[in-house]
Formats: sequence, C-alpha cells, structure tokens
Amino acid sequence: MIGAAIRRLACLILGGSLLCGASAACGSGTSAVSGQTRTPPVADAPADPPSSWSDARIGEFWRRVSAGPSLKPARWPHDAVVAVALSFDYQMGTVYEPSPTASTNTNSQYDGRVGLPRLLRVLDKHRVPASFFVTGVTAQLYPDTIRQITASGRHEIGVHGWIHENNSTLSADEERRLLAKAIAALAAASGRKPVGYRSPSWAFSDATLGLLREFGFLYDSGMMADEEPYEIFMDGRPTGLLEIPVEWMRDDAMYFQRQNPHSPQAVYETWRAEFDKAYEEGGLFQLTMHPRISGHRSRVVMLEQLLAYMQGRRGVWFATHEQVARAVRGSGGSNSR
Repeated sequence: MIGAAIRRLACLILGGSLLCGASAACGSGTSAVSGQTRTPPVADAPADPPSSWSDARIGEFWRRVSAGPSLKPARWPHDAVVAVALSFDYQMGTVYEPSPTASTNTNSQYDGRVGLPRLLRVLDKHRVPASFFVTGVTAQLYPDTIRQITASGRHEIGVHGWIHENNSTLSADEERRLLAKAIAALAAASGRKPVGYRSPSWAFSDATLGLLREFGFLYDSGMMADEEPYEIFMDGRPTGLLEIPVEWMRDDAMYFQRQNPHSPQAVYETWRAEFDKAYEEGGLFQLTMHPRISGHRSRVVMLEQLLAYMQGRRGVWFATHEQVARAVRGSGGSNSR
C-alpha cells in the first residue's frame, strides 16, 4: 500500500486529471504569514465518485503510482549503521496569500533574513550537510541566499516549485513551464542543475512524475509509502526515479503551528525516538524543516540538542538526499527490513 502523499491523489479524478487540495505543509493549510487558519473550500461533489467505481477501476487507480521494493542497503557508506538526511524547504519570496498586502509577507522575509543564516551557522558548527529545497522565485529574487547555502560545499539545492504553486491545479503545459523556470533559476544561482525535487505542499498532478522523468531528476522527496528509499513505480513498471520519503511526524510545520504549538522539547522527544528506531533498524532518518519555522531561537536550541545526540552515537552517516539516493542506487538495496 502506498503512502499518504499518494493517497491524496485520490481526492478527485475528473477528465483524467488529478485534483487535490494543498496540504498544510509549507504554509498551505494554516496561513504561513498571517497565522490565521483558513477553512478549505468545499469542493462540489464529483460526478463520478470513487464509491461508484468498479473493482477493476479501483485496482487500476492504485497501480497508477506505487512503491517498488525497499532499497535500504545492507550497510550504509563508510560502514555506517544509520543514515541521517536533514532537509529544509526554503521559499523566501513566495507570495502565500490570494490577495496579498505588503505586510503579509514578513514571515517569508524572516525565512532568509534570520532563519536561514541561523540554521546555516548550526549546520556549520556541527559540520553536517543538508538538502535545501528552494522555490525558483527565491533564487531569482535573492540569489545571494543561495550562495550562502552553497558556500560550505556540503549542502544540496533541490527544486521546490517556482512560487510554491499547487501542481494539481495546473495544466501539464503550465506545470512544465514553471518547473523549467525553477530549474533554470536555481541552476543559475547555485552553479549546478538540481537533481532532487520536492513538490510544493507534497502535491502531485497526473503529469508530475512524467515531467520529473522528462527533466532528468534523480529522485523525488514528497511521498510516504515507506521510511526507507524506494523506486517509484508507475502503472506497475519502474520509473528509474528514486524516492526519499517524507512523513508528517518528521515535518516541523505539523508541530509549530501559530496557535498552540508544541514545545520544542516535545518535538525533540518524538524525533529522537524516530532516530533511535531508525538506528536500531539500520535505516534512514529523514527530517523536513523550514527556516521560517525551525529557525526561531528555541527551536534551533532543540535542533542542536538533537544533532549532538545523534553525533554521540557510533556509525551515523549524515548525508544530503542526493547522496542517499546515489548510495542506494549504487548498492542496489537489500530489499529487506
């Protein structure tokens, strides 16, 4: 059974295109700039609801996009016990509100003005790499911040859409245009074409996977079928595209919402438990964070506590998502738990 990210593709199927509401990640469900919860629009009842589908059609839908065998290797590079892949979704310059005013985007400005530099200092202090999934508009408006990320030579730049658009609302041609624009902007600012992709709000259209293959991406990181890397299958056949899975419980946006956020210590306990089990299983521990969320002082203290804890264990390999993808592709994976 594939994960929650793919289950969202089942929201509504009309005329062969997949239409799904954006998730709360990256500021979609709760306004990332105003802090006010928005009530999602109520969609009209589909003319062809899944409850009316034949068994054959249901099976065909679930075979459309699925997870291949686990690619967890028997051993990670450098004879490591566990792999740790930190990631940050960075989107300074994104316009979140449908009818924005100048003041609503100050939280987006915090993203690169305060959060990013603070987090980069922490990563430099601990000498650990991370993958930064960046919107193309960020690279166009603030190329100096991309150079800040790449200055150490440890971090990776990946694609996070053009302006955090919802792929599922776009035509295939428009999605292709914005993806090409984002790739070009990020390549120009970083000096290297990105090989990793994370869709805005982890939303996919019916065209997204085909476009990722068309543009030659190595991996995606926005699906949830496993905790370990795997190859994405489409219509029962391998695509050649690897998946570095995400999960809501490993995303800071789920814990640090504007109203009633969790305490950093509570999040630390959850993430430490996730790491401990990944260590026990010899697997992958992946985190998704945002500079405008985890870049705040008390949360950076928590992240440093977690880094120190992980670095205190023997055999921990800190890697970018690209390095993880290349490692499992090179090993062929163990296909075992």
